[in-house]
This record gives sequence, structure tokens and C-alpha cells, in this order.
Amino acid sequence: MPGLIGKKIGMTSVFSTDGKNVPCTVIEAGPCVVTQIKTVETDGYEAVQLGFEEKKDKHTTKPEAGHFKKANVAPQRHLVEFKGFEGEIKLGDALTVEMFDGTTWVDVIGTSKGKGFQGVVKRHGFGGVGQSTHGQHNRLRHPGSMGASSYPSKVVKGMRMGGRTGGDTVTVQNLEVLKVIPEHNLLLIKGSIPGAKGSIVIINK
Repeated sequence: MPGLIGKKIGMTSVFSTDGKNVPCTVIEAGPCVVTQIKTVETDGYEAVQLGFEEKKDKHTTKPEAGHFKKANVAPQRHLVEFKGFEGEIKLGDALTVEMFDGTTWVDVIGTSKGKGFQGVVKRHGFGGVGQSTHGQHNRLRHPGSMGASSYPSKVVKGMRMGGRTGGDTVTVQNLEVLKVIPEHNLLLIKGSIPGAKGSIVIINK
């Protein structure tokens, strides 16, 4: 689906027409430049590659520099492919947040906040002694029995245990677009979106 690359600025709230205070996320969406146009003849499928945020030449590898030079654009920090663009799009074109004018709903892809190593209570919602359903009788937040004794004598794959939490790619669908602010490349989207301030997100129509 056509879309843009953006950066999560933070959260705020706006008043709706009926006077309700609506929490929303502020996203700096674009401008994104077209760095490559893929076709069925050359690549086997159709897609448009967009770049977001310029970076210095000294931070660009030689293959990247050649790639951007072919499109006649400055080196870009983030590259994402999108399918389904309609109309004529050429290399070097700049796509702005105005493409979301008249759009009511979008899907947003982001990376959730990393929480490091977490136990089973926080990671999987296990109960403690008060809701003892995991084998332990005197340790509040421990996982309890893991089954498997003489057979198969191992912990079965997929057992819910403590481990690294967060840092996952998360897609939130059907978020409402409250406002498009073209002069500042901003998009106000109702509700929260995964990721910390400054994280990169992908907004799809």
C-alpha cells in the first residue's frame, strides 16, 4: 500500500468538534524522496523505494552513494519499499504528508520499546501465589514447574519463560487521522503508536 516513512515526535491531545479531548500521536511524515522504482521487467515485481532523512556523505558507503547518485538525490538514512502507488512517479520526486489529505484511516508499523530481560509475570501475565496456577506455592513471581520429567527430559520448545521483551516490529491497524499539517510535515493520529520518541515509523494508507 502507498505510504510514507516518518518519525514519532511524541503525544499530545486535540479537541474534537464536539468538545472531546482526544489523545493523539504526532508524526513527522516525510518529505520522502523516490530513490528507486522497481518494475516487473527488471526486478520481478513493482514497488517504489522511498528515502527519509538526509545523511552526510562521510556516513555513506560507496554502493549507497552510487545508488543515490543514480536517483540524483542526497544520501538518505532510511529506505523503505512501498507497493500500490498510483499515477506517474519519477526518480527524485519528493512525496509529502499532503498525500494523506482526505485519508481517514491508516496502518502504522513501528518498533516497540525494548524492556530488556523480564520475568514471566510481566512478560506473559502469569499469576503469583494468590492466583497460583503455575506450580509454585511460596514464591510470588516465579514460573513454577516446567513439566517434562523422565520423558522427554527437556523443556519443551515454546514454553513461556522469562526473556527479552520488547523491541519487536508491531503493526497497528485502522488508526484515525485527525489532522494533516502540510507546512510542518506533521500528521496527527488518534491513539498511541509503538516506539519511543524519535523512533522511525511506516505509515500506510
